[in-house]
Amino acid sequence: MKLNREQLVCMAVNAEVDHPTIKSYRGGFDGRARITLGTGGITYSHAIGDSCMNIAGDHVEPGVSMANPDPNKNMAVETFSCIGNEVLCLSGPAKGSKGIVAGTHGGVEHTMAWFPADDLCRMDGTEKFLIRTYGQGLKAEETPDVFWMNIDPMLLDEMDLHVNEEGKLIFPVTAVLPAYLMGSGLGSSSLMNGDYDIMTQDKEANEKFGINDLKFGDFVAVLDHDSTYGAHYKNNAVTIGVVVHSDSFTSGHGPGLTVVATSKNGSIKPVYDPEANIGKYFAALQSER
Repeated sequence: MKLNREQLVCMAVNAEVDHPTIKSYRGGFDGRARITLGTGGITYSHAIGDSCMNIAGDHVEPGVSMANPDPNKNMAVETFSCIGNEVLCLSGPAKGSKGIVAGTHGGVEHTMAWFPADDLCRMDGTEKFLIRTYGQGLKAEETPDVFWMNIDPMLLDEMDLHVNEEGKLIFPVTAVLPAYLMGSGLGSSSLMNGDYDIMTQDKEANEKFGINDLKFGDFVAVLDHDSTYGAHYKNNAVTIGVVVHSDSFTSGHGPGLTVVATSKNGSIKPVYDPEANIGKYFAALQSER
């Protein structure tokens, strides 16, 4: 696709591993209180491509969870960072290793990064990072009715998307969800940072719509949601997001989606592809940089 690369701004932002925090028990949708492993730090056990369901944790973020200690600066980190951006480790045992932004998580205001397993295992949780942010403001000549956000043009190149004869963007996804399954994150004025959650409290819906099979990094479509300026119901609209954190025990929560594309008028046509996952393209991105 013909992208407006010359108009996009590439800018450096800095972040560090954001240490996990915990307060006390957290109430679940079933009335039970739990103390669970959650957000932050470095997650060695779960990575892009692994299941985001049935994990002994809540809102678990794969790979490295990054933030800037200054809240205002961190808002820039979270807003400017796009899935596919290069992340350079500046300190610690894995200094010099390169990773890739895998998504952003609202509420805790984290930006997550994927690193090759060998590099990740060498990290000790004290690392600082440079993120080369690039992608916000992206437009494609072939998709005038699609609002793009949170995705690096190089990742879009690797995906090799196309527009059909009807002028609709054909977008591979692992699941297609109805609007009524979306919860936490609704009401936000923008999804150019953070995410919004798939509600997983109904076991029958989880089975019916393939939610039990979701993996970190999967592309997912939400029907009848326009997310141009925060997600809301709109008939025939379509939103595409990437799974960025795990399921949750909390009412209204579940796997989170960082939105990458949305159309108010149905100009996106999701098609099922079990391999529609950002991890499929990360090796190619690494080799090109």
